[in-house]
Amino acid sequence: MSLEVDLLLDRKRLKRRLVFWRVAAVAALAAAVLGWLGTGRFPLLGARAHVALLAVNGIITDDPARDQAVEKLATEPDVKALIVAIDSPGGSVAGGEALHDAIAAVAAKKPVVAVMGPLAASAAYMIAVAADRIYAREGTLTGSIGVILETGEVSGLLAKLGITAETIVSGPLKDQPSLTAPISPEGRQVLQGLVDNLFGQFVAMVADGRHMSVAAVKALADGRAYTGEQALKLGLIDAIGGTSAARAWLASAHRIPESLPAVPLEISGLSWHGLGASFGGLLKIFLSQEVNLDGALAIWQPAEQLR
Repeated sequence: MSLEVDLLLDRKRLKRRLVFWRVAAVAALAAAVLGWLGTGRFPLLGARAHVALLAVNGIITDDPARDQAVEKLATEPDVKALIVAIDSPGGSVAGGEALHDAIAAVAAKKPVVAVMGPLAASAAYMIAVAADRIYAREGTLTGSIGVILETGEVSGLLAKLGITAETIVSGPLKDQPSLTAPISPEGRQVLQGLVDNLFGQFVAMVADGRHMSVAAVKALADGRAYTGEQALKLGLIDAIGGTSAARAWLASAHRIPESLPAVPLEISGLSWHGLGASFGGLLKIFLSQEVNLDGALAIWQPAEQLR
């Protein structure tokens, strides 16, 4: 009889433990759900209205996953506006152009504000002009509108070492520029044409985004950087301020409450494309002609760079 009592008591203790852990599991799940809802992005129960925040930091490279994520914001009903926070010295022409176009696609349907940090030059300025309004600090370095194409040439060093480089090409311009031979006059002319064409594209983007004439932009586009204070006087930005000023403008101009949460844009998966481009630039410089990224960072990239 005593054994049966003990078994009953043990069973009751086990049930109490099971009830405790079940309640704990339900509470943990509820907390996780509430936390996810707090981000404004819970697909099953409906997302909350929010302002999307895109951070652009470091070197801008071609990144299709990033660009698709930005473009998707244009069709998401819960995204009421986009803030682009920039702290970058620039990057590749293709990367800047692609991100510019993705931001412009959002700006065609929703308010977009660019907020510049300490540095927003070159390709970083290119993406900023896609926004409806640009804010910068007085000490921000921005502008630097232009294109630079730079390569090394070591034929003199090879000659001193007694090394001869032989190159077989399908045409006289196929090896222009080359790491092992000087640029020919014809090659220089062709490369200058590439730079001029890319420069024209950059100027056109700025003129369209800032509602300026091409001539007015070219007058400012000698490659130099401007402070935020200078850029404001030249019409390259709209106002001095940061994220708070941007939210205030969204509230006053577009009736988007400052109380709406700002949700960082999530890019699904790890983008190896941009990482590969940066690493490839460091590797290929030892194997072929490459292009130097101007600005405060001495970084090599595998494609044309904006300046």
